[in-house]
Amino acid sequence: MELWQAIILGIVQGITEFLPISSSAHLILMPVLTGWDDQGVGFDLSVHVGTLLAVILYFRKDVGALFSDGLRSIPAQQNVGRSKLGWMVVIATIPACVFGVLLLDYIDTVLRAVWVIITTTVVFAVLLAVADRWGRGRRQLESIGLKDAIIVGLAQAVALIPGTSRSGATITAGLFMGLDRETASKFSFFMAIPITTAAALIKLLSIYNDGIAVDWNGFIVGGVASFITAITAIHFFLKWLNDFGMWPYVIYRLVLAAVLFWVFV
Repeated sequence: MELWQAIILGIVQGITEFLPISSSAHLILMPVLTGWDDQGVGFDLSVHVGTLLAVILYFRKDVGALFSDGLRSIPAQQNVGRSKLGWMVVIATIPACVFGVLLLDYIDTVLRAVWVIITTTVVFAVLLAVADRWGRGRRQLESIGLKDAIIVGLAQAVALIPGTSRSGATITAGLFMGLDRETASKFSFFMAIPITTAAALIKLLSIYNDGIAVDWNGFIVGGVASFITAITAIHFFLKWLNDFGMWPYVIYRLVLAAVLFWVFV
């Protein structure tokens, strides 16, 4: 892989990972539009690490509080500081981990079809629009409870289907649960940390077990590119959230589905 290709793929992954526009749909489309070979597991690991570091750094104060308060709540056997929210993030991560382990092969083969990606891209665009218009309320992070964690966690599990968008599905579910836009988005970002960590560890294990050679130049360049674009995407997404809402992403998803249909069908 050429370094400029690693930069472009890192940028695409960094932008699409946290915006509700489906990173899988873009990564399916990129090789077709460019004629490039598959980037490989090593590169996938690098961009996952880049996006993971971006979300941890951007929300470092929140992440530190959720982690430390969560640990302190165990011996105390009661909520400490922001420990409740921290445990809700953990609970919300469980469904995707379970479904990922049970259905990973099926997801990576049968469901990684163009018609599936086009369908989910459209369906979840509509659901996001409905949730943003009629579902959202005024609930904030402190109000998130077990029911919210389970529902949003199940949405994250559904997002394992290519084209759905992890952030899109979880934000949509949060809005339907009456969370405000910023709360639904932040909870989605917090949920990205454990699930992205798990994905990175799985890819690392795959590289180790299969003895896959890693292009370290591409690894570093792709990881840095995904880190910079991911942290930028998070910042501007939250900055413009109340001004523009979810409609720009709804429209983009519909346009993306049309492009995928035109290119593949």
